[in-house]
Amino acid sequence: MPDRKPAEQPSNGYANYVLGVLFLVYVFNFIDRQLLSVFIGPIKAEFGASDTAMGLLVGFAFALLYSVAGIPIARLADRRSRRNIIAIGLALWSAMTVATGFARSFVQLAIARVFVGIGEAAGSPPSHSLIADYFPLNRRATAFAIYAAGAFIGAALAYLGGGYLREYLDWRTAFIVVGAPGLLIALLVRFTVREPRRGLSEQRTEEAGTSTLAETLGFLARSRSWLCLVAGFSLISVTNYAVLMWGFEFYGRVHGMAPITIGNWLGIIIGVGGVIGVLIGGRVFDRLVQTSPKRALYVPALVALAGFPLGLCSMLADSGTASLAFFLPFYLLINGITPAMYSHNQALARLHMRATAAAMMVFIVNIISAGGGPLLVGALSDAFRADFGVESIRYALVCSLGVGMLGVLFLLLAGLTLDRDLERARGAAK
Repeated sequence: MPDRKPAEQPSNGYANYVLGVLFLVYVFNFIDRQLLSVFIGPIKAEFGASDTAMGLLVGFAFALLYSVAGIPIARLADRRSRRNIIAIGLALWSAMTVATGFARSFVQLAIARVFVGIGEAAGSPPSHSLIADYFPLNRRATAFAIYAAGAFIGAALAYLGGGYLREYLDWRTAFIVVGAPGLLIALLVRFTVREPRRGLSEQRTEEAGTSTLAETLGFLARSRSWLCLVAGFSLISVTNYAVLMWGFEFYGRVHGMAPITIGNWLGIIIGVGGVIGVLIGGRVFDRLVQTSPKRALYVPALVALAGFPLGLCSMLADSGTASLAFFLPFYLLINGITPAMYSHNQALARLHMRATAAAMMVFIVNIISAGGGPLLVGALSDAFRADFGVESIRYALVCSLGVGMLGVLFLLLAGLTLDRDLERARGAAK
């Protein structure tokens, strides 16, 4: 049980408890989000949709409102209770996941996914801001790594459980079963998480305490490091979302694997590879950032770059076994960058801009990657079909790898002005 010390001085144990609850919320965030990719085939068959339409459904139908709604929600989180906003958002997206199972047309399904996106928009920006207040800079990247691991655990559970659900149940029942538990987790957030004072972990406050959206956007836009950081993370995430949302179909179409087999292997690879990648990335960042914030960015960026040739081998392998063998190290290496992105994003913003800074990163990254990645692969798969047949999905995924490699270049450019922009953010907060 969490302790009951005053909110101004939370113990390490209680801070870890809050992190655990936020991690659990993020797990359910990605279970509800990722489950749709497991059922692309049955949904496509029932509604007669194309790969492009399914790419829109798993991409922009979710990401657009998720990203747009995140900005006003984050503005509210920079002024009001972040805990309450997370709890309300979790209740909404869980209810809409249940509603997905009752959709009777492709349009109704898309509308339900839009509202799932709106609810999930209330998750990460307030959570990032809470984590920054509960954990000091020398522990923050590890805390963000643990939080980010929730995405991979959630995706892994969606694959593992989804494989069996697809084999034995219809897709409608799956969404109803998966969505309901989130309503209980929303109550846990509301009644056990305390709202800390902003800037608590750094023992500092700001004189004004608020800023307009225009002031926040202007401050971030004048940071060259922030712009390059977000651009690089967005492009790397195009690859990440492309393989997450189309990986199940890739192994089914190209390698003829059974749903349960695909679900088990992808669940293990994404869960183990993603979690190990972000946890190692977080620990490395926390060690390096104390002496050189620039090196703390460059090292994981170069590690991510080393992963892309392995991704190419995975996509082009002749057998499913060889493809999966390359997929594990590829997925591990490209996800080690995530803690550095989250931690530097918070450090480059003023205290009362942190939730909004997180929302802006979420907005840009998700429009480009969560929206564009699946759509890019779906559209290219349709375009390549005449020449490659069922293997069109293979070459569409190969194209997504090139986009991610370009993202690493932007991260290296971000390092050129990082020290100056970090000092600017710290100076503005005095």
